[in-house]
Amino acid sequence: MAKKRVMVAAQNVDLSAVQYEQEEIKAPHLTGLAFKLFVWIVEAPIIGSLIISLLKKQNKMTQLLRNTVIPETPMFKPEYPPQEPEPGVVSLDEDGKPEDRVEVALKCLPQYDPASCWNGDSTPSFRYWKIRDYAYAYRSKIATPSVVAEHIISVVEEFSNKKPPQPLLISFNPEEVRSQAAASTKRFEEGIKRRIMAFTDCVDYDCFPHPSKGGTTWMHEVRTVKKDAVSVSRLRSCGVIFVGKANMHELGMGTTGNNSNYGTARNPHAPERYTGGSSSGPAAIVASGLCSAALGTDGGGSIRIPSSLCGVVGLKTTYGRTDIGGSLCDAGTVEIIGPIASTVEDVMLVYSAILGTSLADRISLNPSPPSVPNLSFNDSLNSLGSLRLGKYTAWFNDVYSTDISDKCEDTLNLLSKTHGCEMVEIVVPELHEMRTAHVVSIGSECLSSLNPYCEDGNGARLSYDTRTSMALFRSFSASDYVAAQCLRRRIMYYHMEIFKKVDVIVTPTTGMTAPIIPLSALKDGETDMRVTGYLMRFVIAGNLLGLPAISIPVGYDKQGFPIGLQLIGRPWGEASILRLALAIEELCAKSKKRPASFFDVLKSN
Repeated sequence: MAKKRVMVAAQNVDLSAVQYEQEEIKAPHLTGLAFKLFVWIVEAPIIGSLIISLLKKQNKMTQLLRNTVIPETPMFKPEYPPQEPEPGVVSLDEDGKPEDRVEVALKCLPQYDPASCWNGDSTPSFRYWKIRDYAYAYRSKIATPSVVAEHIISVVEEFSNKKPPQPLLISFNPEEVRSQAAASTKRFEEGIKRRIMAFTDCVDYDCFPHPSKGGTTWMHEVRTVKKDAVSVSRLRSCGVIFVGKANMHELGMGTTGNNSNYGTARNPHAPERYTGGSSSGPAAIVASGLCSAALGTDGGGSIRIPSSLCGVVGLKTTYGRTDIGGSLCDAGTVEIIGPIASTVEDVMLVYSAILGTSLADRISLNPSPPSVPNLSFNDSLNSLGSLRLGKYTAWFNDVYSTDISDKCEDTLNLLSKTHGCEMVEIVVPELHEMRTAHVVSIGSECLSSLNPYCEDGNGARLSYDTRTSMALFRSFSASDYVAAQCLRRRIMYYHMEIFKKVDVIVTPTTGMTAPIIPLSALKDGETDMRVTGYLMRFVIAGNLLGLPAISIPVGYDKQGFPIGLQLIGRPWGEASILRLALAIEELCAKSKKRPASFFDVLKSN
């Protein structure tokens, strides 16, 4: 008979007695025929339930969810106490025009002369073109959107024809791209100003006229796209050209980016390695130089993980800061839409365009007004010296290779030395409880959304790794979901107490760099929860608690694969982490390397 466990109320927990426990996920690593057989077994009525139950017990989920008395009441979506205003910021009007917000954000950026980049090699190290570079090239008639579009079309078609297939996009219409680019070129010829004027792509939300497949072979058959998602519409008003719908891990249910339906996107730094997921295509496209920015979704690190593995920047906003209407996951409580870009500056511009809380979230969440850091004055970076950065060392160092923790530590030391940021040791209790609450929350919400389609027979058309996840999600009961929400309130209490002492929590973004792609996983996918555990080790608080977080590339491991540093901010504190991210980016600029697969679509002959 199971022994009942009673948790002490969160406010009475003795943090000095908390000891860090390394995560060890017990589950088989399977590919190929063995994986197919495993899926067949776990979907079987009786034996499948027994196997899932055993795995949950081995991973201490059953005891936590069903044998534990949790004193906190449920928190069914993030709830935040009132927040102090951020210093040194400029407010943005979320009810105003997206292009006006971008205009304000542009004025907040540091001075920059794009012309210098066209007068020889002004910087010895590799650098990506910024949105401001594209705008300058178009205004100066050095290039046109139509010429750049042709370069992009050529590369995308080249990737789609590789053997085995490595599609960056799973919905792509060259003529539609040419039409958008021609209209943009005409606007420049006529002198009409549109502020972002970038090429971008998106994943599992609506971008008319492209179908929203979500990485599946059937979602577009049961869900018709009639108009753009809210965020897509806001970017279009800024002159953005959408290239297409990017590849992704099916329905976002994976961290590697493996997609056996269309082919797996490859890491631009090493084609034998994963990009990370689930927003695999967007990160790969940005890292390859094909687009200035991309849109992704993040319900379990799906923006930050691929950004880290591909060496680009990914912002996960506060839950509710962006309107997720028009997304396949628009009914959940852990997911957001956010930007992936090659630079912090471009992330800030795209963020400024897409932000704006939905009416329902505005009522329930009472968000602080959105803002961006004012970086246009010399004293802006001096304000970094007042920031307190919280680091839980035992957690920070729990990585697959010390290359990751060492590189992130070196970056933080350089940051403190250069700008005077104070490092504060913190404790983050109950990390296992946080991970369990997250998987129950996102899994239950995902199952609720997909059940009607699966009951219609489409469940059998899902890939094997998605079906494995669905088998786990079906094992969660209503009481499991409520217990997870009680844990969410508990974990929120701990983090709000931490933010009374620090301004930002710092961690590596992932616990490992890009994993290798097993050849046996290309056809039918794989399940490897050990890899998933490393990739998701540091990202969960951003999703379960809805906190803003950003991943910035800070260097490479000994094999040359990118390493990301994560900054987790206070609720509604995007401006603070953007300011800090830009300072880190500048400190690490000289170490940036050109990816093995990179295309200069702006300056290409």
